Amino acid sequence: MNEILITSVRVIDLRFPTSRDHIGSDAVNKDPDYSAAYCILETNSGLQGHGLTFTLGRGTDLVVQAVRYLSRYVVNRTLNSITENLGAFSRQLTDDTQFRWLGPEKGVIHLATGALINAVWDLYARAEGKPLWQLLADMEPTQLLKAVDFRYIDDALSPQEALDILDEARLIGKPERLALLQQQGYPAYTTSVGWFGYSEEKIRCLSKRALAEGWTHFKLKVGGDPAEDLRRGHIVREEIGWTNKLMVDANQKWGVLEAIDRTRQLAELKPYWMEEPTSPDDILGHARIRREVPDVRIATGEHCHNRVMFKQFLQAKAIDVLQLDSCRVAGVNENLAIILLAAKFKTPICPHAGGVGLCEYVQHLSAFDFLSVSASLEDRVIEFVDHLHEHFLTPVQIRNGRYILPTAPGYSIQIREDSLTRFAYPTGEAWSKPA
Repeated sequence: MNEILITSVRVIDLRFPTSRDHIGSDAVNKDPDYSAAYCILETNSGLQGHGLTFTLGRGTDLVVQAVRYLSRYVVNRTLNSITENLGAFSRQLTDDTQFRWLGPEKGVIHLATGALINAVWDLYARAEGKPLWQLLADMEPTQLLKAVDFRYIDDALSPQEALDILDEARLIGKPERLALLQQQGYPAYTTSVGWFGYSEEKIRCLSKRALAEGWTHFKLKVGGDPAEDLRRGHIVREEIGWTNKLMVDANQKWGVLEAIDRTRQLAELKPYWMEEPTSPDDILGHARIRREVPDVRIATGEHCHNRVMFKQFLQAKAIDVLQLDSCRVAGVNENLAIILLAAKFKTPICPHAGGVGLCEYVQHLSAFDFLSVSASLEDRVIEFVDHLHEHFLTPVQIRNGRYILPTAPGYSIQIREDSLTRFAYPTGEAWSKPA
């Protein structure tokens, strides 16, 4: 690799007015404006690294400021000086002693860390001329594990156990798995049919359309009036039938006792899983819900702060489905740890996506998981939301309800320059003119 020097970091507060059409609405987040703290690593070579972290509007400016602060750790450094020990680089960002007090490894600071680390991986993949999934899948296990911070999780997953997982996956049909992804793509589910603010007519129309497009997995937002949740669920069931899969998502709406009652009520819809039934921090609460409603699988993870919380969810047998997020944790590095933890505990990963760029991101992580870690597609699907992809230079490609493996170098996250200008907050045309 030539000496690529990172010369500056450009950070943008990027917001899309999705709340105007109830896109992304759920029982808790009723007016989200899909947004991102977006950063661009400029280099002396002309290559750029792009990264973002997803937000819902207000507060994006706080993450932007945190990204600007953390960017001091990449400016005037060569890419090679970072990639030769990506774990040490991640630790440098998370161990800034005074800034760490604001976390540690959670919240605004961690969101900013995720954006910056993902931008470095995007630049790394571009420099190698590979899509990120391939860069990861081609790495030797020992090289890959240098990016993983085992601090706080080695009681559940030792470096040797992680190495054994990677070595075993290499021996059992990796070329065949790659051929399968290239031919068929990675299974997905759609959330676009069942946002909380959608009318019955819109739910029916979107369900019919998605069914015609080849979708077999559908998600409905719940958390309103119990009878209304069931009515809306049966509307979707009427359209998609009982052989296709239906997930329900409460978005943290309930306390534990209410979540148990509501999950039991919704069981008549035969949900593929119940998602975020209570506080995302309540590990033991999730475990109790899972114990007391054993017929419904419990899923969570999109608001899980870090690898330590995922470790405890798995140790406590609190979830059946792990929903990692590409940028709530510290980017690719920490997601590698989470993917390996899930493999150790034999828990399927079904990533959270949607928003701004999350679909573009997570397709790479799931492909890597299948190729190099879990070697399985059983009970695994990636979320898909059909919004805002037109703003990306290399948007996701979906065919018959499956993600088509990306081929362009990088992390698929570069946003078009005209979109960066138009939707920059508060000066962009989308915000400076009345709706």
